[in-house]
Amino acid sequence: MISRMAKTVVIVGAGHAAGQAVVTLRQKKYAGKIILIGAEEYYPYQRPPLSKKFLAGELAADRLFVRPPSFYDQPNIELHLGTTVTRIDLAGKAVIDADQNSYHYENLIIATGARVRKLDVPGSGMASVYYLRDINDVTAMHQHMHEGKRLVIIGAGYIGLEVAAVASSKGLVVTVIEMADRVMSRVVSAQVSTFYESEHREHGVNLMLATGLAGFSGSDTVEQVDLTDGTSVAADFVLIGIGVVPNVELAIDAGLDVDNGIRVDERCKTSDEFAYAIGDCTNHPNSLLGQRLRLECVHNALEQAKTAARNICGDDFKYAQVPWFWSDQYDLKLQIAGISGGFDQTVLRGEPASRAFSCLYLRDGQLIAIDSINSPKDFMQSKALIGNHAVISPDVLANVDLALKDMT
Repeated sequence: MISRMAKTVVIVGAGHAAGQAVVTLRQKKYAGKIILIGAEEYYPYQRPPLSKKFLAGELAADRLFVRPPSFYDQPNIELHLGTTVTRIDLAGKAVIDADQNSYHYENLIIATGARVRKLDVPGSGMASVYYLRDINDVTAMHQHMHEGKRLVIIGAGYIGLEVAAVASSKGLVVTVIEMADRVMSRVVSAQVSTFYESEHREHGVNLMLATGLAGFSGSDTVEQVDLTDGTSVAADFVLIGIGVVPNVELAIDAGLDVDNGIRVDERCKTSDEFAYAIGDCTNHPNSLLGQRLRLECVHNALEQAKTAARNICGDDFKYAQVPWFWSDQYDLKLQIAGISGGFDQTVLRGEPASRAFSCLYLRDGQLIAIDSINSPKDFMQSKALIGNHAVISPDVLANVDLALKDMT
């Protein structure tokens, strides 16, 4: 089969970013055909609820969809779900799938996302050892999500701690094993780590920090998690959450520039003039922060999707925003703005004991990032200060009687 049309956008990938690209192309009155090709059998859906309400059984699968299935019934939208793309032919402006079907395009959007980082230790391939990246992963875990079941989580990052919060709230016996000496060590300060460690312990989670993993053992399914100190932890099932890897192989094979993600410019265009890339698989320049970034977050995925679609439709639009992230654990909403890497000073705004406070990150006196816990006003008001490279006295930043928006 050959699918041809002079004015056609082919989107490789069917995740959140891809779904938003279709939406924006439609909103911008794109006149050509839109072909979306995804390896999963599902319509484009949101991933954040997977480790939260969907895992908890509080959200049906169809509530995850970016748009209802009927949205894609519009003229000139063509979906190929459960279809794997094996090659991108830049010279021929075509995408080829595993069945050797070709899809020709005027513009290409690569939205291949990322995949879970696999753990290679003895027993890692046993039954009841899970990763969490898609709907099927969570559906498989649902059979174990019952009171009294023993869950061991490898990794104390966002995913691990969000799952720990859901599982402990449902009465499971939860143990989290982390090689670092504190939780979320790559993304938050020691003060914020300490706060979250205390919260999880108060909810009954057994946090084993600075602890090495040797492997998993059992008969047909995992029965225990073996540690490098010779001890073990009993388990009915295991979740491994040690990060993700960008899916860039198609781009590399096609000859696109790749360096910690597919390199794009501020318009989300790749090194090929007819090809764009969006979402977790990209490495983009951020003019506000003065650095290139590869971000694994919904905000970036959606805004890059809008940017690529707008430029395909004739706008000259550049993506330049302060990145932001969030994590829900128990009744705590952690909202992060900016990139804290390289900070040399932190300022606490409010008291952690109140369970509503912020941690601000400075470098050479300049505000570069904020972690807000149950403090949405601080989070919202900090973005402009971070984008404007504000230099504000730590004493002023710490003054909760003064709104961040009023600081100069």
